[in-house]
Amino acid sequence: MKPESDPRRALPAVDRLAREVREADPSLPAWSATAGARRAIASARASAGLGPLGAEALGAAALAAARELARPRPARVVNATGVVLHTNLGRAVLAPGAAEAVARAAGHYGDLELDLASGERGDRLAAVAELLRQLSGAEDALAVNNNAAALLLAVETLARGREVVVSRGELVEIGGSFRIPEIVEKAGARLVEVGTTNRTHPSDYRRAAGPRTGCFLKVHRSNFEQRGFVAEVPLRELAGLAAECGVPVVEDLGSGTLVDLRSLGLPEESFAPGRLAAGADLLCFSGDKLLGGPQAGILLGRGPLVERARHNPLARALRLDKLSLAALDFTLRAQLEGRAAELPVLRQLGEPAAALEERARALAERLGKAARGRLAVALVPVRSPVGGGSLPGFELDSWAVELRGRGSAAALAAALRGAGTPVLGLVRDGALLLDVRTLLPGDAEDCQSALATVLDAGIWEPPC
Repeated sequence: MKPESDPRRALPAVDRLAREVREADPSLPAWSATAGARRAIASARASAGLGPLGAEALGAAALAAARELARPRPARVVNATGVVLHTNLGRAVLAPGAAEAVARAAGHYGDLELDLASGERGDRLAAVAELLRQLSGAEDALAVNNNAAALLLAVETLARGREVVVSRGELVEIGGSFRIPEIVEKAGARLVEVGTTNRTHPSDYRRAAGPRTGCFLKVHRSNFEQRGFVAEVPLRELAGLAAECGVPVVEDLGSGTLVDLRSLGLPEESFAPGRLAAGADLLCFSGDKLLGGPQAGILLGRGPLVERARHNPLARALRLDKLSLAALDFTLRAQLEGRAAELPVLRQLGEPAAALEERARALAERLGKAARGRLAVALVPVRSPVGGGSLPGFELDSWAVELRGRGSAAALAAALRGAGTPVLGLVRDGALLLDVRTLLPGDAEDCQSALATVLDAGIWEPPC
């Protein structure tokens, strides 16, 4: 191709296209307009020119890229999926009091590492550790920045240069490529697999135990469950066996609660104090799942073992920041003082079906007004997982508003995701479902506004 005939020579300069972007939307900051222009030009150059739509399409692409870059992250969305601990949406919503505590910690100086009585340096984790001890009955407690960090710290503390015995049925991988074998490797320990994928017996652990054993590791199966011809060693039995062999048991619970929620139908193993009573020497779980707080990794257990973890140099690299500590402090105090209902996660998990149906009916009325006959709006009972890899196989009964029309439900869902306040629901059987269990105060109004905007602006057009 001759240079003069190369269609890429017609591409505008970045500065010129950036000016056009800002003229089209003066609210955009200069940096995003420039970056959007660069991105659009690079894409056009890779496609060997402007293409059949020409400069107009290039300008639209640059404007869309600039707006996407300028959008704050993470932005607020309406969770109408019914999944309380939706990993992609940030898992647990903090209580208003916890959010206020974060704002205070962020906007003011604080006694993060200062003992006000003595004027000397203090321990940033001491207050949270005491609250965790009071709530769980554990001898000692430690909080780090997430559950993967808590598990890494526990294994590295007990078994660096030694062996970690794990059932093959518990060598799990969860979201983000978190794999138990890789965690053990990063902790400097050697993995010893016992049993088979579906069946592991006490004798398997007994044969594997030896002078090089650092710990037995028991792992919660996040996001899946085993059924049929299966067997595993219960924690209490494993703890007894470990005591005979002279090794500690570490349990990665994944998601644990410090409030007994068995009355709501949650399985017994989700109650962290119960796992300690069953014999776990060290127990770790997430702060932003069933606990209802910020992202954190909670480590509970025997005093000497937690103390060793506390003084491990790795703990310094994994420590919590002041904002997470402020939110965790509020969350734990609320539970300790009998104010657990203030935590959105616990309130959502415990909301009765009758209340959910009433809320769904009110939402259906709002959405019916927005639809003005352009969609069929109905109430439907639904079942939703808790989410976050917390309770595989366990679902909650709920109520949803079903939106059904001649157009594609997937296209309607996409249009609502593009609303000023994005609304996320579930597409099922050719309809869009908005589950009210996970709607927060004010979300119903946003659902109505988003649907009206999408329909009135013709963003989603059903076929004639």
